[in-house]
Amino acid sequence: MTGMAAVKVLILGVIQGLTEFLPVSSSGHLVLFQHALGMKEPELLLDVCLHVGTLAAVCVVFFHRLKRLASVVFHLPGLAGKSGGLRPLFQKNSDFRILVLIGFGSLPTALLGLFFHSRSQALFGTTKVAGVMLLITGLLLFFTRKLSPTSRPIEAMALKDALIIGLAQGMAVLPGFSRSGATISTALFLGIQREAAGPFSFLLSVPAILGALALQARSLLSPSPVPVQMLFIGSATAAGVGFFALKTLLRFVNQGRLSVFAPYCWIVGIIALALQ
Repeated sequence: MTGMAAVKVLILGVIQGLTEFLPVSSSGHLVLFQHALGMKEPELLLDVCLHVGTLAAVCVVFFHRLKRLASVVFHLPGLAGKSGGLRPLFQKNSDFRILVLIGFGSLPTALLGLFFHSRSQALFGTTKVAGVMLLITGLLLFFTRKLSPTSRPIEAMALKDALIIGLAQGMAVLPGFSRSGATISTALFLGIQREAAGPFSFLLSVPAILGALALQARSLLSPSPVPVQMLFIGSATAAGVGFFALKTLLRFVNQGRLSVFAPYCWIVGIIALALQ
């Protein structure tokens, strides 16, 4: 692998780590870099490794919460028996509640992902859709600035809230529509606390990322032109950059400053439309 190709792998790792978490759309930036710099879409196995890196960042940041959720799954029969059934457990146990909410939120994401997966790939050949979706993402972020900080905690979050947030996540199959921006903004619009909106958005992303990787699994059997060491470096870069990007975004959300990313989305959206 040439030195220039290695640099491109590092660049892709940085772009993936930053834009997967910051509400500026990783897919929109991929389209933009393809057209502006002549970069092609990452080789499939490299693309998977980059997403594994960002998934690892989520697992590290939310390790203790994910550990508690896994414990609930493992001890579910006993917990349900002590609580008198799943419905009382849903009301009393916040970790089980989050698990159920993630499950419900994943339903519209899965349906939209399966239905639009092949169709959405065709949209990556044009910057027009990416530009428009980036402008819309910017608007969503901008309007969060007027929301009241006094909102509902995760314990008051209903199943319909999870479905709506999951629908917003599913729309991120469109290039330029930020997954994190859409889900966090939607949660805030529904009256969910800032401290709960951010974590729930990224916990909801775990099954979405795993599902996206599963859709690509069949194509991973063919030999990869990218050396193993560069796959590892790309994945590690995405994980490291993603860790800091995720921590930064959560801090901005908790401070009610999600709207600061809106101007950037508008600028990149206008550039994307100009390229078209």
